[in-house]
Amino acid sequence: MHRRTRRTLLGVAAALVLLAVAVFLRSKAPPEAARLLPESDGIIYINLKPFRALLRHQHLRPTKRVPGYQEFIDATGINWEKDLDQAAIALHRMKNPNGPNGPVAYSMVLVGKITGARLNAWLNAHASSRSTYAGHTIYDIPSQGRTVRVSQIGYNMLAISNTPTPEQIHSIIDRHSTAAWPFAGSTVLQQHYHDVPLLAMAWGVGQIGLPFSKSGAISIFGYSLPLPTDSTIVASLAPSLPVPSSLHLRVEEIAPDEQTAESQSAALATLVTMARGAIAPLAPDPANNGLKELLKTAKVTRHRDRVMVTATLPPSFLIALVRGKNSTPKPAPAPETAPGAAK
Repeated sequence: MHRRTRRTLLGVAAALVLLAVAVFLRSKAPPEAARLLPESDGIIYINLKPFRALLRHQHLRPTKRVPGYQEFIDATGINWEKDLDQAAIALHRMKNPNGPNGPVAYSMVLVGKITGARLNAWLNAHASSRSTYAGHTIYDIPSQGRTVRVSQIGYNMLAISNTPTPEQIHSIIDRHSTAAWPFAGSTVLQQHYHDVPLLAMAWGVGQIGLPFSKSGAISIFGYSLPLPTDSTIVASLAPSLPVPSSLHLRVEEIAPDEQTAESQSAALATLVTMARGAIAPLAPDPANNGLKELLKTAKVTRHRDRVMVTATLPPSFLIALVRGKNSTPKPAPAPETAPGAAK
């Protein structure tokens, strides 16, 4: 009896150890949505839940919806602003930048309350054709000279791709069937996700400058960065600790060599200084004030072949980006008149 009890305790202990290891591995693994993405040049991921929590006390004026979007909401019951929780986007460089996709095509995995029979009916009504792959229906939606492929791959998960061929959305469906393995994923994810901070709410790895490229350079807020379009970048946005009242921006470039890193570090530092002077005369508003704070806290450092830019991003700047530069926070209602205050 004593021996049997000991064996039972050993079995329970082993099970607990295995469970702890599994939980630890999951905590270090990329989000499932990112693991499902196909091979690509870069990946961008955003978890919208923390952003909503950060902005929940900011009484923003509702945005005016275009008629087509409102019709989509009425038909499907899906409001992207409220129902989308996560978005993982793969960036695919196009050989012909003048083609219908432009310089970059996209494959996406979206997570949230964004699936269901009503969406299925909407897709069926707007699709020019349909196909079946591994038990999933893929809807081909015409859009501006290209085909956008859409498939519901889970009860809360949607796959979308506008690449010239269906290979990428097929890859997402294939990966979905093996998503339980925590360290599965594309080559870019495996090579660079370990550089992403643990608490990052949004991050990008690989050639994530592709959507911002123009004439071979990366342009942000009207400034042309001294970085080639194919630069390998690891960028992240995480809460500033210990008090998460603002966000910590971290952008790291992996340069080809130390000499290149030194040159680009000096160029970026000069650009930050010039940008500070350029925005100083701007009239105060949420966007301008946020940009001033961002540049005021920006620091450029270098370690061997890596160039690092860090800065603090105030919530006011985030609000301005979400609602547009001319939007301002709506005054909070008085406590006695706030909706649901009596509850």
